[in-house]
Order: sequence, then structure tokens, then C-alpha cells
Amino acid sequence: MSSTKRKALTTDEGNKKARTGGNASITSFFGVPKPVAAVTNGTAKGLAAATAPEATSVLKFDKTKWVEGLTEEQKQLLKLEIETLDDSWLAHLKDDVKSKDFLELKKFLAREEKAGKKVFPPKEDVYSWSRHTPFHTVKVVIVGQDPYHNHNQAHGLAFSVRPPTPAPPSLRNMYIALKKDYPTFTPPAKNGGLLTPWADRGVLMLNTCLTVRAHEANSHSNRGWEKFTQRVIDLVASKRTRGVVFMAWGTPAGKRVIKVDSKRHLVLKAVHPSPLSAARGFFDCGHFKKANEWLVTRYGEGSEIEWDLNPAATPPSMKKEVEKEVEKEKEKKTKDDVPPATVAISKDGVEEKSVILEKEREAGKAGVAVEDKNATDSEEEDEEDSTENDKLFQSFVSENY
Repeated sequence: MSSTKRKALTTDEGNKKARTGGNASITSFFGVPKPVAAVTNGTAKGLAAATAPEATSVLKFDKTKWVEGLTEEQKQLLKLEIETLDDSWLAHLKDDVKSKDFLELKKFLAREEKAGKKVFPPKEDVYSWSRHTPFHTVKVVIVGQDPYHNHNQAHGLAFSVRPPTPAPPSLRNMYIALKKDYPTFTPPAKNGGLLTPWADRGVLMLNTCLTVRAHEANSHSNRGWEKFTQRVIDLVASKRTRGVVFMAWGTPAGKRVIKVDSKRHLVLKAVHPSPLSAARGFFDCGHFKKANEWLVTRYGEGSEIEWDLNPAATPPSMKKEVEKEVEKEKEKKTKDDVPPATVAISKDGVEEKSVILEKEREAGKAGVAVEDKNATDSEEEDEEDSTENDKLFQSFVSENY
């Protein structure tokens, strides 16, 4: 393995030390997951909250025995899963990866490799989401679509790109929404887009499809990945019984969380952050703040996600103070925007009730009702438009954002 690739892996895995063994297997690059760094925002209270009773009950899984029970063909086809899919996930997915559909997917990927097709993300990064966010550490799920399909972009986490690749437009729009939720938010230096800190803090960023042919959007869709990643989402929804937050942006993502129990979990839906749709509600959706507020109600103080990707920019001690000042400014602006009461004056200077003003008030009330109705109609139209253009939209987003 070249030193350049080793450096890239070291950067991407964060606190995991790159190691090389004599057999040069993919596993030689990945250390044992460190749940303390992954699930907390730096406080002991956050750790206690995140490791809820159902989170700490690790499923008994004898990986060695399971591998011994595989056929030689299965061992060959599932080499990547055996070596790079985190054991906390493999314990739950061991039967799924042995299924006929999944093995057919693996045969398809083998044919792609044999034909010399370039596939993204790099093989060792396909399951990086599982190593950065072990099953028992998941607090938030962000559902993505197709991986980025250009060089030095996709590395296994939805929306995230490796440096020096700048943040794509959709991710930059996510930063704008975050800034509205948390005025002290600062994105990575040099317009970066690496989101591994979020993953290490319990944010599972999962694409619906986990691989793609270079420069060919959706080229690996409908091959089996969708069924597998749906199983991942369903597992979180059914096993993380104290609840997690699901963020689904855009119609395709929304369909992935239809079956999620909204009484047990918090399901947040909005339009996709792509420049094609972000202006229709994404910037003001407030999802990042809503997620944290909900996590605190379920797990207590300290369980919220630290969304800041450059924490050193604003010391923690100053963040709440800055946010309070911003809220005060918003309240002041709202009061200043309220127009003064209008009073009708007769010719002799006596105040009288204005028929015109009364009519305007009634019209205003009617106007609100009309606007509300139109808003509902608009949402239904958007839904219909989205359904008709899903394929086109996903292709455009994958190619450009």
C-alpha cells in the first residue's frame, strides 16, 4: 500500500491508528473502535446518557465461529464485510450478508472490478460509517442517497468529502442551516467538508447506495444496496429502543423512514439541501437544534451532538452566551417590526371606528386562511413533482452536489 493512501486513511479514521500487518489485509488499517470518543461531546454525563441500558447490551457474536461456518465462496465474496464491517453491526447483519440477494450484489461488484471499472468509495471505505459510528453509539441518522462519484470525494459517509476537496453545494447549505440554529457554528477550515467528527459523536451518515461507478451517477442502484441499507435503518429503529433522531431530506430519504415509529423516535423531514430545493424550507428547518433538544429530553444534559466542526473557533464557555445574545437580537428585531396601531380620526378630532380598517382586518383574516390552503396545495404539488422527478433529481444531485 502506498504511503499516500496510508496517510489518507490515517486522516480519515481520526483517532484510529493505521496499522500494517504481515498479511497486508484491509483489517490491518483499522483499530478497535473507541466508543468514548464516538458517543460523547466531551462530558462524562454525555457518556452515561449515550450508553443507555439497551445500548450497552452487546449482542453475543462469535465472529470466528461464524466465519468458519461460511462456504469458501461466501468467504471470498464476503471478504470485505468480514474485514471492514464493524463487529457491532456484523453481529446484527450476519444473516443479511449471507442472503442470496446480497451475494448477488457482491458478485456484481466482483465483475465490475474484474472488468477494470473504477468504483467509489475506495474499497476500504465502503463500511467506514460502521467503524466511525458503532451500532451502540448511534444517536442521529442522516439518510443520504448516492455516493459522490469523482476522485477524492466519497469515503463512506453521506455528504462528507475528504480534504482538500471543498464542501459540495449541498453540504454548504447544511452549514447555512446550522449557522441559523447555532450562530457560533464554524465549518472546517478552507471550506472543508470532512464530517468524521460528527460520525465519531454518534451521527450515522448512511447513503442508500454504498458504491458507485466513477463518473456515473446511480450506476450501482437497484443492485441490492438499497435492501441492505434499509435493513440498517430498520435495525436502528427497532433495536435502539430509547430512541434516536432520523433526518430525512428529500422525497427518496423520506420513503426510507416511513416505517419508523415516531412515538419512540424523532423523525425530521425537509426538502433536500441541494441548491435545487434548499430555498423551499431547508434553511429554516431547524433540524440540528431540534435533534439536540430532543436528545436532551430523552438522555439528559450532555447527550446532545456537538455540531461544530471547528470547536476551537469559539470556546464552549462562550457559546451559550453568544447564542443568548443572538436570541435577544432576534426578539428585539421582531418587536421593532410590529407596525404601530392605526387609529381613525374624524374631522372634528374625535376617534371613531373605521369601517375601512375593519374591512382590512377581515380581509387579512381571510387572507391567512387562503394562504394556509395554498400552502397545503403547494406541498401536495411538490410531492407530486418530486415523485415524477425522483430519478432525474437523484442523478443531478449525485453529479453536482
